[in-house]
Amino acid sequence: MQLTLQTTREDHRIAWLAALAITIHIAESALPSPIPGIKPGLANIVTIIVLMQFGWTTAVWVALLRVVVGSLLVGTFLTPTFMLSLGGAVASLAVLGIASRLPGRGVGPVGYCVLAAMTHIAAQFWIAYWLFIPHDALFHLLPVLMTAAVIAGLVTGVIARAVLDRLSDTDYGRHPAAAAAD
Repeated sequence: MQLTLQTTREDHRIAWLAALAITIHIAESALPSPIPGIKPGLANIVTIIVLMQFGWTTAVWVALLRVVVGSLLVGTFLTPTFMLSLGGAVASLAVLGIASRLPGRGVGPVGYCVLAAMTHIAAQFWIAYWLFIPHDALFHLLPVLMTAAVIAGLVTGVIARAVLDRLSDTDYGRHPAAAAAD
């Protein structure tokens, strides 16, 4: 019996975008971190662009594929690093899902990136506290981590906005949600 797989244009889009996010994730994992455990989250730029161009469901697929496949490729699958990454991704995707459905003008890419970064680091903090380091002294790191998250969110948001602006000048056009967020 021969198995044939029917793929859609959406499947191909998700695969290409996930591959881009995974590539950025792997490249970023090779960079030294100025503060141990803190990375700028450059691959999340892809997630935000996907959210604004193609919607939340596609962004979920891209982000989760990035976390799982990226961890397989860098050798962190099912390690504490993977659990922290997956927990942060799921929490930030949930917040992005809520934020993308807000009435009115909505939230732009900088707002999405800051929300996602802060949620991601907060979720990682709580996972680390509950599973790995249940010590009250860990709370002293929270202001530093949240400040780093805001800075990273601002930087990635500005980059995402620039890419979205550039995409709006091409044949790719913009998703209606992106236009509503302007």
